[in-house]
Amino acid sequence: MSIQVFITGGTIAKKYDEIRGTLVFDSEHLHKILSQGRSTADVDIETLMLKDSLDMDEVDREIIYQSCLSTASEKILITHGTDTMVETATKLAEISGKTIILTGAMVPFAFKDSDALFNIGTAFGAFGASLAHGVYLAMNGQIFLYNDVYKDKERGEFCSLS
Repeated sequence: MSIQVFITGGTIAKKYDEIRGTLVFDSEHLHKILSQGRSTADVDIETLMLKDSLDMDEVDREIIYQSCLSTASEKILITHGTDTMVETATKLAEISGKTIILTGAMVPFAFKDSDALFNIGTAFGAFGASLAHGVYLAMNGQIFLYNDVYKDKERGEFCSLS
């Protein structure tokens, strides 16, 4: 069975627009990541939205929730902004019988020193390791349970609560 991938936006999906001098969303970012990572995983990719996670609201989280609920796949990867990733993961914890991993990046994939490829790779590795059903975050080379993680904004990394 394939891995269902839902794109929601976040820093991972941004690139620099040289004309406007701003960061904008790159709708092809995940295809580029998978190609660069030489992924042979069977994936079904669907873009739900391209939003900064600080702009997400409960309507957006409901769209993500319903998409996870309705997919036939038991393995779901969600690319998401890091600022509210834990909030979305907490909502998704109501879903049973599926393994859901949220990941993102502190630096856009399009930038040289991005952590995007590593985080995506960590998530795919977790699926390959037969992770139990539940909701997780894949960040900084680690897999965190949704309710045992926080974003340390001073250090710029995710940490376990325990």
